[in-house]
This record gives sequence, C-alpha cells and structure tokens, in this order.
Amino acid sequence: MGVEYFVKELSSLSFENTFNPYSDRCEVYDICDAPKKRSSMLEEMLIAASEVEVDSIWIGRDLGYRGGRRTGLALTDDVHLSHHAERWGVEVGRLIKGQAILERTAAVIWSVLEQITSPIFLWNVFPLHPHEPGVPFSNRVHNSRERMAGEELLEMLVDYLKPKKIVAIGNDAEKAAIRIKGHCKAMKVRHPSYGGQNIFLEQIRSIYNIEEMSALGSDHWSGIGLERAHPLPGMLGAGPAVPVRPDIASGTGGEGGCFRSDPPGRA
Repeated sequence: MGVEYFVKELSSLSFENTFNPYSDRCEVYDICDAPKKRSSMLEEMLIAASEVEVDSIWIGRDLGYRGGRRTGLALTDDVHLSHHAERWGVEVGRLIKGQAILERTAAVIWSVLEQITSPIFLWNVFPLHPHEPGVPFSNRVHNSRERMAGEELLEMLVDYLKPKKIVAIGNDAEKAAIRIKGHCKAMKVRHPSYGGQNIFLEQIRSIYNIEEMSALGSDHWSGIGLERAHPLPGMLGAGPAVPVRPDIASGTGGEGGCFRSDPPGRA
C-alpha cells in the first residue's frame, strides 16, 4: 500500500450524515485549506510510522465533533494536536478558527500517551465523523455499511504498519480487531467514557508497565473527572472478555454545516 493511495481512498469516503475531515470543510470552524492540511499531515505521519517498528495501533470507534472532526486524527482534540504531530516529527499549522476545544476522551487518552515512548499509531474503526441528520455538531454510532468501509482501510493500515499488537478501545473496536487483526496480538481495554476512565488507565498502565498514575497528583485529573475503579485486563481470544457497557457517545451543540472540497492532489 502506498501512502498517497491510502489517503486518497480515505478522502474519497462519503456517506450521508458524515463529515470527512480530509475532503470536507466545516464552514463554521475550518480555515480555507484545512482538508488539504489534514491530508498532508496524515501522509507525513504514515511515512514516519512506516520507518520505525510500530509497537501498537490503538483503535477507537469513530471521530467525534469536538475532536477528530476538527483535527482529522483519531482520539485527538485541538489541545493535543501538536503533541500528536510531534510524536511523529511532523509540523502542524492552524486548522481551526477560534479557540482550541478540549475533548474529554482525548484528554484521558493523551494523559497516558504522554507517559509512553513506544511508537503508537491512533486510528478508528470508522475514520470519519458520523452525526445525526441535520445536526453536524453531534455524534452518532456508525452503521454497518460505514463500518465495512472503515474496516477495509483499517486492514490496509495494519498490513502497512505491521504493529506488534492492536489495542482495541471499547466494544466496537474489539469487534473490528477480531475481524482484521491478522498475525498480530489484539488486546481490549475499557473505553474511558461513561465512568470508565480509571479502568482504561489501569489497563494501559498494566500493558505498558507504567508507574501508578495517581503519582501525578490530583490536580492533573481535576478537569477529567476520574472515578475509582479496578483494572479488568482482557485479551481477545485469551481469557474472559472485559465487561463493559456499549460505547455510545452522543451530543449536540451549535449550528453550522460543511461542504465538500476537492480531494487532495486535485486543483
């Protein structure tokens, strides 16, 4: 798989009630060339990742309106965009007008990613932002048709980067990992939403042998709202599954729309 081909396939994905940050431009928040910049950034990240031994790909469900819709990157909001780019030695310019927005799930993800030096690539089962009809700034669960298209790209990505393992974050990611994991090990962790933050952090701490996160101090977590929980580690195909509730996030906010721009590489 060539990187340009992968990004072209990604940018060509189009479904009703979805936003593709690599070919769509949000009229409310995006700067004029945001789709092109997001595509170039992803290409550079993929090239950088292909040049190292990727430890793992962390898989989420789909892009959210407060995070990936704006950055184009899985599990990454405006606040952590530069951190994500820096991990791969990529420079990132401004993509969004106005102030940076913090997404709660991204905040939890990056609180632990910043303690891990291993090369980790972030992706989603469905790499676009699915939203409710007529409400672009909302979240919905992707449907089966969208999932199939997303899994095709995910399988290409796994074949290209050849990670040592896949870390599936939540139920939807676990199902996809089972179908496409190939020859690498796949592990499931709790999604940090709906009170699952501490379980997620404990599981990641166990997988990557990181020191107790509470040592960072309570102030670090004050804006995230962590709850006490016990680790429930699980591995696909090896031992009991982790009991979790469905990872269904929803929300609405604001008004606005988007329009489709030219795919990267075209005038």
